[in-house]
Amino acid sequence: MNNDIEKALNFLKSYYMDSDQVSIEDVSSKFLKEMERGLSGKESSLMMIPTYIGTEQNIPTGEPVIVLDAGGTNFRVAVVEFSERKKPSISHYKKFPMPGTNGEGEVSRLEFFDRIADSMGDLIDSSSKIGFCFSYPTEIYPSGDGRLIRFVKEVKAPEVEGSMIGENLLEALARKNMDYKKNIVVLNDTVATLLAGKAQAKEYSTYVGFILGTGTNCCYIEGNSNIKKLENLKSTESQAINMESGQFSLYRGGVLDKEFVLTTDKPDEGLFEKMISGAYQGSLALTVLKKAAEDRLFSEELGKGLLNLKQLDPAVIDGFLNSPGNTLNPVAMLCRTGSDRIKVYTILDQLIERAARLTAAHLAGVVLKTGSGSDPTLPVCIVADGTTFYKTKALKFRTEFYLKSYLGFEKNKYFEFCQLDDAPLIGAAVAGLLH
Repeated sequence: MNNDIEKALNFLKSYYMDSDQVSIEDVSSKFLKEMERGLSGKESSLMMIPTYIGTEQNIPTGEPVIVLDAGGTNFRVAVVEFSERKKPSISHYKKFPMPGTNGEGEVSRLEFFDRIADSMGDLIDSSSKIGFCFSYPTEIYPSGDGRLIRFVKEVKAPEVEGSMIGENLLEALARKNMDYKKNIVVLNDTVATLLAGKAQAKEYSTYVGFILGTGTNCCYIEGNSNIKKLENLKSTESQAINMESGQFSLYRGGVLDKEFVLTTDKPDEGLFEKMISGAYQGSLALTVLKKAAEDRLFSEELGKGLLNLKQLDPAVIDGFLNSPGNTLNPVAMLCRTGSDRIKVYTILDQLIERAARLTAAHLAGVVLKTGSGSDPTLPVCIVADGTTFYKTKALKFRTEFYLKSYLGFEKNKYFEFCQLDDAPLIGAAVAGLLH
C-alpha cells in the first residue's frame, strides 16, 4: 500500500472514522429494532409516522389534481393528470420562493398560508383535490390533514409550527374569496417519492421512498397489523410509513462525529444524517481535515491553510475528488505536494465510502422490514431522490455494491433503484387521487 494512503487510513482509524467501522449487518439490525419500537409506540429515535395513505388502489386516470410542493427554498404548484398507461402530464407549473426563506425574515402564520393561496390563483378551479407535499416533520391525521411538528431547512415561520396545514390553507383560500371546497391530502416528500414509484408501468413487490440530499429520510409500506401504536386500523390493509430516519441515533459514529455535532445548531438531533447528508458533508469533512492538520499529518503549509479555512462546500469536495490535479479547485490549490494530495484524497474518499456503507445499511434495514423482494421477477423498488445521492462521486455506485453484497448475496433479496423526474409532484398527485 502507498505510504501516504496508509498514513491517512491510520489517522482515520485512530478516531474510528474509517469506513471499516461500519458493519452493515449491525447497523441494519439496529434500524430494524428502532423501526419496531417506533411502530409499537415505544421510545425510539425513529418517529415512524403513519400516513393513512394506502397503495392497494389503482391510480385514477383522466382526472386532474392540484399539486403543491413545499421544500427547501422553493415552493412549486402544478396540475397533474395520469393517462390510461399511468403516464403523468404536468401543466400550470410555477415556482415561487418558499415563504420565510431567502433572507426575507420571519413570516406570520397568516402570511405564510396567504402566500401559498396566492400561488394557486390561476389553477384553483382545475380540481377539487389537492395533494400537498410538505417536506417537514408533520403528524398526519386519518383525514389526510397534517399538523406541522417543526420547521427545518431554515424556514422562519415559527407561528406555523403546531398548525394544521390543510385546514389553514382552506381558511386562506376563503379569505381570498377563492374556491375553498377542496379535499387536501398532506404528505412528506419521501412518501411522495415512494408513491411516484407506484405510477410506473412496471410491477414491483413493494416500494421504498428514499431521499439523500440536504437531509435524508426513508419511507416504506407497512401492514396495519404491525402498527401497534394505533388502534382501530383495518388489519388486512397497509399504509406508507414516514420513518424520519435522519434522526436515527443507535449508530453514534466516530470521535470526530461527536466533536462535529457539538458545532451544529441542534447537537442532539439528526445524528445519522449529519454523517451522510449534503447539508453537513462539507462541514464534517472540514472538521476531519482540520484534526488531521492539528495532528501534523500534512505539510506545514497545507496544515496552516486548512486550519484557516472557514468552510468547505460539498461541490468543492466533489470537484477535488473528480479532478485532484485541477489547481482552480480550492482544496487542490492548498495541496502543493503529491503526498498532501494523496492524503487529502484518501480522507475525503473514505468519508464517502463510509457514507455509502451507512446508506446501504439504512436501506437494507428498510427492505428487510418490508418482508418483500424474495422473487427476482418482483424486486423491491427503491425510488431514490436527492442530489447528494446522485451527484456525490461514486456514492450511488458504492451504495448499490454494498446493498447487493448484503441483501443479494446474504439475504437473497432483490431490489432495483429507480430515479424519477418530478417525483414529489407526481407522488403528491397520486396521494391526492387515492385518499
